[in-house]
Amino acid sequence: MVAREVEYLLIGGGLASANCARWLRESGADGEILVVGREPDPPYNRPECSKGYLRGEESRSEPLFRPDEWWTERNIGLITRTSVTNLDTSARTATLSTKEQVRFSKALLATGANVRRLNVPGSELEGIHYLRTLGNADSIRQDVQAAESVVLIGGSYIGCEVAASVTMMGKKATIVMMEQATFERSFGRQAGDFFQRMLESHGIAIHGSDGLERFEGDGRVQKVITTSGLDLPADAVVIGAGVAPDVMLAQRAGLQIGKRGGVLCSSRLESSVPGVFAAGDIAEYDSPLHGSHVRIEHWDVAFNHGKTAALNMLGQDIPHEVAPYFYSVLADWGELEYVGPAYEWNEEIVRGSYDEGSFTTWFLNEGRVLAALTFGRSDDLDHARRLIAQRPILTDSDRAALASPDSDLASVGV
Repeated sequence: MVAREVEYLLIGGGLASANCARWLRESGADGEILVVGREPDPPYNRPECSKGYLRGEESRSEPLFRPDEWWTERNIGLITRTSVTNLDTSARTATLSTKEQVRFSKALLATGANVRRLNVPGSELEGIHYLRTLGNADSIRQDVQAAESVVLIGGSYIGCEVAASVTMMGKKATIVMMEQATFERSFGRQAGDFFQRMLESHGIAIHGSDGLERFEGDGRVQKVITTSGLDLPADAVVIGAGVAPDVMLAQRAGLQIGKRGGVLCSSRLESSVPGVFAAGDIAEYDSPLHGSHVRIEHWDVAFNHGKTAALNMLGQDIPHEVAPYFYSVLADWGELEYVGPAYEWNEEIVRGSYDEGSFTTWFLNEGRVLAALTFGRSDDLDHARRLIAQRPILTDSDRAALASPDSDLASVGV
C-alpha cells in the first residue's frame, strides 16, 4: 500500500535536489515536494569539506544550502538518512529504505557519485581517508590534529585543496600523483606547473609521475610506499582518486545509460522515461554548448542542473545552456576559476603571465574557445562564457586580443 503521494519526488540530498526544490516552489509549483537523501545532513555546499570546514573555521551549519526553517516555511518535505531502494517508473512509485512507499507524478534522480576506492596492500589500515561528506571532513580533521605528516594521493582538486588546508593547520603535507604536474589533466602542463610551484613554495612536497604501491603500518597507517620506491612517513592519508556516478538506482529502474556512464538525458535533462529527470554527477545530457552528450562532475553543475530540471518539470521546455563553472581555493594563497570544461584542446593562449601570478589561459580546439582558466583575472570569465556559448571561429586579431592583458575582449569573436 502506498503510504504517501507527492507531485515531485527529488531523489538525492545534494545541491541538485535542493535547488530543484527551490525553483519548483519559486516558479509556481503548488504540489507537494519531497526530497529524500541518504546523508545525515540537509543539503550543503560540498566544496567546504576540503576548505574552511575541514580546518575547523566553520560551524556545521555554515555550509548548509539553507537553514532548517527554510524547508518548513516553503512546505518542502526533507527526509535525511534515507535511500530510495527501488523506483518503478511505470507505476510511478518509489520504495524507501524505511520500507515506506511514495507515489509521484514527476521525479528527479540526483544520486550523485561515490568515491573511487584504491585496492592496494594496507588499504584496511586506520588513518586512511576519502573525502566526500562533512562526516569525512570531521574524521580527517580529528586525525590531522594529532598528525605530523599527511600524505595526499592525487594531484587534482581534493589532493591540492586538502594539502593546502593541512599545511595551514601546521602539518607537513606531501602529494603523490601519477600526473607530472598538479591539475595537469584539467588545465595542461603550463598551468599545472604554476600551481605546483605555488604549493611547493608553501612547503608542500610533491612527487609526480609516481603511483601508490602500498600502505604500511601496525593497525594504523605509518608509511606510504610508492611504485618508484619512495618511503614516505604518514600519520594520516587522504585519497583523491576521483568519483564514479551512482547510477545503480537508475539502472534498476530501466533508465538508459550513456557512453560516459551517466543517465542519458535530453538537453532538458529529461531521461529516457518521460517525466523522470536527472541532474548532477549522474546526468549525461545533450549539451548545446559542447555539441555532444557530456557528463560533468562538479557541485556548480549540479546546482544549475537543479534549476533547469525544475523549470522543465513545470513544462517550460528550456535546454540546459549554462557554462559549467569550477573554482578551487588553495588556502589563502589564491583562487583559480574555470569555465568549460575542455576535454581536448590543441591550442592555448595565455593572457597575462604565469610568472607574475595573474593570467587567463584560453583553451581552443579548431579555432573555438572551449574553456578558460583564470587566476587573478576574474573579469575575463564573462567573456569566456560568451565565447563558449557562441562558438565563433577566432581570427588572428581575435587571438591577439585574447593574448593581450589590456585589450577589450568585447570585440573578440564578433
